[in-house]
Amino acid sequence: MIGLVLFLFLFPFASVSSYPNNCPKCGTMDVPYPLSTSDNCGNPNYKVYCKNDTLEFLSSVGFYYKILNINPYTSRLIISPPFIQKDTCKSSDLSLGGFKIDENSPFNVSSRNTVMLFNCSENILLSPLNCSSSSPCRRFEEASQGRNCKNTLCCSYLKDASMTSHRIRIRDGGCTAYISLVDFKAEESINAWRYGIELQWIPPN
Repeated sequence: MIGLVLFLFLFPFASVSSYPNNCPKCGTMDVPYPLSTSDNCGNPNYKVYCKNDTLEFLSSVGFYYKILNINPYTSRLIISPPFIQKDTCKSSDLSLGGFKIDENSPFNVSSRNTVMLFNCSENILLSPLNCSSSSPCRRFEEASQGRNCKNTLCCSYLKDASMTSHRIRIRDGGCTAYISLVDFKAEESINAWRYGIELQWIPPN
């Protein structure tokens, strides 16, 4: 009987102590477990950065991307794609080769991203990418957001399982700019496009 009383007394404390160690908010954004902004919370293998009340994801080549949304129930987050520099058709992470995650990272690029590449060399026409006039990248070029890349060779592709899930590559001599859309639907108006790069993470053991 005494053992049962002790068990019932201690059980709530054991339950509380095993509750995931969430990090404090970054500005107005929650930082759910396993994401970690310091050594004192979350899981250090799932590192994100809180800078001036803005939550950011650091690529393996040293570029910070603003985190727009986190869904802990699906283990996914969306980061802002890099801006295309003023009066050029070059993404701000061009000098680093675009977006890249370490292959040993628990994060990867999800298959719900439609990537559009701009200012490409003609060599890309040998690839299986959609470089036709029906590619959604043409709609972006015609819109005010894409005016810096208007009339360049552009292509698009769905980031599926057959491609590397750890990078979106751009380079001088290839394609110099890109954007990404999450859950793109061809019938949608450009005003309804959801700009971002969706990442998913493998839950910790």
